Amino acid sequence: MAAHDDVSENVTSPAARPRLHRGLMVLGTLLITLSAVTPASSVFIIAPGVIGAAGTGALLSFLAAAVVGVFMAFVYAELSSAFPLTGGEYAIVGRTLGRLPGFMVLLLVLVTQLLILAVIALGVGTYLEVVFPGLPGQWIAAVVCLLAAAFAILDIKVNAVLTGIFLAIEMLALVVLSVLGFVHAQRSLADLLVHPVVGTGGGTQPATFAVIATATAVAIFAYNGYGSAVYFGEETVDPGRNIARTILWALVVTVVAELVPVTAVLLGAPSLPALFNAPNMLAYVITELGGGPLNTVLSLAVAVAIINAVLAIMLLSARLLFSTGRDEAWPLPVSRALEALHPRFGTPWVATLIAGVISAGVCFVSEDLLIVLTGTSLVVVYLGLCLAALNGRRNGTTAHGAYRMPLFPLPPVVALLALAYVIYASAVDPLVGRPSLIVTAVVLVIAAGYYLLWLRRRGDWVLRGEEPG
Repeated sequence: MAAHDDVSENVTSPAARPRLHRGLMVLGTLLITLSAVTPASSVFIIAPGVIGAAGTGALLSFLAAAVVGVFMAFVYAELSSAFPLTGGEYAIVGRTLGRLPGFMVLLLVLVTQLLILAVIALGVGTYLEVVFPGLPGQWIAAVVCLLAAAFAILDIKVNAVLTGIFLAIEMLALVVLSVLGFVHAQRSLADLLVHPVVGTGGGTQPATFAVIATATAVAIFAYNGYGSAVYFGEETVDPGRNIARTILWALVVTVVAELVPVTAVLLGAPSLPALFNAPNMLAYVITELGGGPLNTVLSLAVAVAIINAVLAIMLLSARLLFSTGRDEAWPLPVSRALEALHPRFGTPWVATLIAGVISAGVCFVSEDLLIVLTGTSLVVVYLGLCLAALNGRRNGTTAHGAYRMPLFPLPPVVALLALAYVIYASAVDPLVGRPSLIVTAVVLVIAAGYYLLWLRRRGDWVLRGEEPG
């Protein structure tokens, strides 16, 4: 069967299946999406890794990552405008590249999201320990996952308000951190841009292009999450237009919310060698410039941000599971259970509970192992989306979308080149990158085997969902 025929068969008219309730406007979807990005968690947890690798060159790394983010946001926006479906990336890839790659992306995203929930939840105990020393981190993380699942069953508009309140708290923490750094600036912006330095023992040395470029790969992940708006496409009013707008706005807010405080930290750190060697870089800067009590308050705000992220990602993970059930990706009894909607709230309550229980159980797995298991899956998903954008334009499967990216085909091509470099950087990292690539490859092989040996032979895997246009 030709590739184009395989794609065209994927586009089916909506069947008599449960439908999610459409009631979110752009603001509500944006609040949940930004909560899934969780800028505060990125700044406090991921940014120190970028600074540790690139020193003050981290600013250049975050700027370069923002360029890649803009191009990927264009890709996400165009594809999501054509297919604003709760299946997210797999629903898009399946309709543009074919069923086999669609299911491979499905399993990869599903595994990654359920594991990422645990990775993020494990950060709650770390920041609560500032106030409550000796907390059992894994148990705290498991409880957070279960509570998030309970709240995620509520009406989606209630969750939009709840995540919005939590998001305001974490944004306030980032504003305080930014003001602290800019008011106590020890060096100029030109120093960071023109003369970046990296730590070496007790001193510094010029940061090379190689270390800045390698750190850019990590900074790309710090911005990730703006595309998750597509998971709420079937609950958003006028999704063909509004999901694209939400993705672009989410990228803009994310870049500003992360780039500004990172710049402030690099400008305001009293001592660069001390910053680079601090066990907790952000705590060092906050304590030195604002005192211990402020560090405690901001640590609690970060804990709130992490809890908010768990709730937001639980919402989209549940919708992903719901979509797989509606598409009958699993044995029929499992699929029917996953597509069940709550009679009052209209939310996928069984899928939500399953996501909560699985993620809570995963919290007791080694965090280092979880990082290896999830480290490079995002790169493969991004690659699939870039190819989907190019093929969608070629074969016309995305022609009905309300949004068309500017400068096509530059955004997906540039993003592909950047992602190829990320894969190279991961392949030469024997500790995390290379094992993570191997794990990602194994998941893809398992997914391909399941599809070829079961789904294709069964012959009834269809991609459902209400599409605009």
